Formats: sequence, structure tokens, C-alpha cells
Amino acid sequence: MELKKNKVIRRARRKIRIRREITGTAERPRLTVYRSLNHIYAQLIDDLAGKTIASASTRDKGAGIDKTGNATAAASVGSKLAEKAKAKGVKNAVFDRNGFRFHGRIKALADAARKGGLSF
Repeated sequence: MELKKNKVIRRARRKIRIRREITGTAERPRLTVYRSLNHIYAQLIDDLAGKTIASASTRDKGAGIDKTGNATAAASVGSKLAEKAKAKGVKNAVFDRNGFRFHGRIKALADAARKGGLSF
């Protein structure tokens, strides 16, 4: 149990360090990612206004994803978010990995969002 507690604390500390440097604006919102065991969630957030511009996840109704906890599902979420961002007129973003390591599902989502037209 102690190991799990320490893992959560370490991720929270990494998250604080990252958020100290990153702020989303209307022209360049923050693309934040949350990864759970079974799903992945992504949002474009304008921190100055305190509003979410666009969001996508594996739990969306029209996602059409069979298995939700893998890199291909994360890539489809990234491309879906890039489509929604394009529709809202957003081209640039700041990537917030939210304390997670940049590999696996997080990297797949980021690469798909870049391929879809977002630059960060």
C-alpha cells in the first residue's frame, strides 16, 4: 500500500512542476491528457478564461473504439481532438502530459494530434 501512495505523490509533484511552467491562452490553449487504466481523456483548456475549448475521450459515444486501453485508442482520441480544435480555429497548443511519462499511450495521442493539424 505504501508503494502505491508514494507513486501517487510522485506523480502529483511532477504535475505541479509541469503546471508551474505551462499556461493555456485562447490563441494557444493547454492540451492536457489524463490516462486511467481503461480510458484516456484529452482537453484543450484556456486557463485565462477558465474554459474548456474542446475535449475527446475513449468514452465518447461516437468514438467507435473496441478496446479503449491501448495506443490505437489513444491515437484515435488525439485525431478526434485535432478535428474538434480545427473546427474551433485552434492551430497551436501547449502539451501538458499531466505528470505521466511521454511514451506509450500519451505519445500516441500527441503524435496523432500533431498529424491531425495541431502544433506544439
